[in-house]
Formats: sequence, structure tokens, C-alpha cells
Amino acid sequence: MESVCDRPSTLLSMAQITRDEVAHVARLARLLLTDEEIDTFTEQLGKVLDHARDVEALDVGDVPPTAHPYPLVNVVRPDEEVPCLDREAVLAAAPDTEDGRFRVPPVLGEAP
Repeated sequence: MESVCDRPSTLLSMAQITRDEVAHVARLARLLLTDEEIDTFTEQLGKVLDHARDVEALDVGDVPPTAHPYPLVNVVRPDEEVPCLDREAVLAAAPDTEDGRFRVPPVLGEAP
């Protein structure tokens, strides 16, 4: 099976992005950019592509594929049965109860 590392480099052979290419992509995305914005984005996208070239140039042939850079472990505590609150004590502390339940004002208007 072919690995990404075995494929010929595409970013390394790409020329720097041009102002016309940025304007073309902006048109495709239906973005109305000023000349100043096109110049700004051309410079910024060029820096992004430069960084991508730097990353692509790294020798990662001996680095195994990973889903996360750090080992993850479940930090949630195990479920343990513990005594719960006394129902009558909790209802006694409530501002209003009805038929052994909390009574609250209607949220979506009057009750039917």
C-alpha cells in the first residue's frame, strides 16, 4: 500500500501563490476583495504555503501514524453506588411541591 510519504512531493514543486490566483479563488468563493485585501491575503497565504513546505520536507518515515500526539487515558472515575439524598428531606427544602414532586412555573405558557 502506498504511503503519503512515498508519493512525489506536490507542495515542494508548487510555485509561490500569485496575486492573480488569490483573486481567482476569491471570485470562486464569491468574495469581493479590495486590491489591498488581495495583497494582504497573497502574502499571508504565501507564508502558509511556506510553512506547509517546511512541514512536508520533514523526514517522518520512521514516525508511526498517530491519532493524537499524547497517550490518552480515561480520567473519569468508576461508577460507585453511594447513598442518595432522602427524597422527603429534599422535597421539604423545595420552595413548592405537588404530589411528591417539585412544582415549577410553566416554561412555555399555561398548562393545558
